[in-house]
Amino acid sequence: MTQAAAIDAVTLSVFVNALAGVAEEMGAVLVRSSYSSNIKERRDCSCALFDADGLMIAQAEHIPVHLGAMGDTVAAVIERAPVPGDVFIVNDPFAGGSHLPDITLVAPVDMDGEIVAYTATRAHHSDVGGMTPGSMPAGSRTIFQEGIVIPPVRLVRDGEYVEDVLELVLANVRTPELRRADLYAQIAANEIGAERMRALVQRHGLDFVRAGCGEVMAYGERRTREVLRSLPDGTYTADGEIEGDGVDDVDIPIRASVAINGDTMHVDFAGTASAVAGNVNCPLSVTRSACLFALRVLLPPDVPINAGSAAPLEVSVAEGSLVDARHPSAVVAGNVETSQRIADVVLAALGQAVELPAAGQGTMNNLIIGGVDWTYYETIGGGQGASRSGAGPSGVHVGMSNTLNTPIESLELEFPLRVERYELRYGSGGDGVSRGGDGIERRVRVLEPATLSLLADRRRHGPTGKNGGGAGACGQNLLDDEPLPPKVTRELQPGQVVSVLTPGGGGWGAPAPSERR
Repeated sequence: MTQAAAIDAVTLSVFVNALAGVAEEMGAVLVRSSYSSNIKERRDCSCALFDADGLMIAQAEHIPVHLGAMGDTVAAVIERAPVPGDVFIVNDPFAGGSHLPDITLVAPVDMDGEIVAYTATRAHHSDVGGMTPGSMPAGSRTIFQEGIVIPPVRLVRDGEYVEDVLELVLANVRTPELRRADLYAQIAANEIGAERMRALVQRHGLDFVRAGCGEVMAYGERRTREVLRSLPDGTYTADGEIEGDGVDDVDIPIRASVAINGDTMHVDFAGTASAVAGNVNCPLSVTRSACLFALRVLLPPDVPINAGSAAPLEVSVAEGSLVDARHPSAVVAGNVETSQRIADVVLAALGQAVELPAAGQGTMNNLIIGGVDWTYYETIGGGQGASRSGAGPSGVHVGMSNTLNTPIESLELEFPLRVERYELRYGSGGDGVSRGGDGIERRVRVLEPATLSLLADRRRHGPTGKNGGGAGACGQNLLDDEPLPPKVTRELQPGQVVSVLTPGGGGWGAPAPSERR
């Protein structure tokens, strides 16, 4: 670190933003080059840079559940001895992935044959095979029912596509041409990241870039430890639940104890349920990602998120528990629903040490409808919790999701679906001096036979208020106005209507009696 220490504050600030700019440009290329609405419209994708040892040095402001887990993916690729000209593809949740629809491409960046960095892109592909269109069934019991499992293998070798690998992947999905185009877009994003990193090396020299990357991580760690030192030492505990696993509809407990000790944060999940039969099991990399998101909430926005800022965080789990899924557990909802509920529980514990907003909607409201050769996938926003400073935002993606919506025009153009209602769910936010944000109502009519899958939560337990504020309204899943469970798969006939009403956020502060509804 001797060389890193020589970098002055102004140069460090410029370098931090230069690395972040590379990751953001990768994201722009991926979004603009992709074909599927899930990436080009919803931006369900993430990009990051890693040093030659596989440590994250920069990320774009993309999807928290993707980015926090991506370091394990790069580590799994490095174990396969990548060389310049390679691009690895992986989605295996037990080898650094998150869930099967999230396909990650990792590529080494070389200067004169020496690997100096890695670029990584992760994108949610709206079908990767499995037992239902969209590859997110409510009732899967093993990973094999959720789609094709891809360990870290070369998709590109020496700059040339490994056609056998590509064709094997495409033969196992319902929308092969979309998948091909989106994979090409990911490769293009990796390539622009490599070009920009080489340009940084050519401009500043390899020694400076290496030192700069080290100092960027050291800076992130220093800033994070400063924030943790400002919190009162102690152990703070909170409980939550997952509303069923798609096989059984009973609540599944999540418990987190967060210990703040000086400049460290330790999250212990003792008391959390064991692994379950359904697909809400959560790989450890995703559990860590949710804890890292909760830590990120405490940090000022100018703190760079990298391997350094993650260093003060330690996570303890019981082996093979709900939050430490082991092969061949089903995990597709663990990435989307359990990750969010983990983040909520950790934030509830941290809220005893520092003032935080009331609970947000606490679910991604995953809606998947598809047929033989098409798949529509969307997460739907909801209400965020209120705080002392004001009302919670309405109709937003919060927590582990950071996506946009699918515009009605795009949805109806691409799929045999008609949107009959899309509006804020007025009054669903919790009462309070500051009102919780309102959820959303999305009503979709299917125009041809299809399969529906819903993976959601907060259908029985509304987001809690704070300081006397009221709870947000629970969400609802409806088929032709008949209630459905939080997690369900159904066959649909033309004309049937699926409605998703998302939760409101919790309110803050007890309202005066005349203000209560």
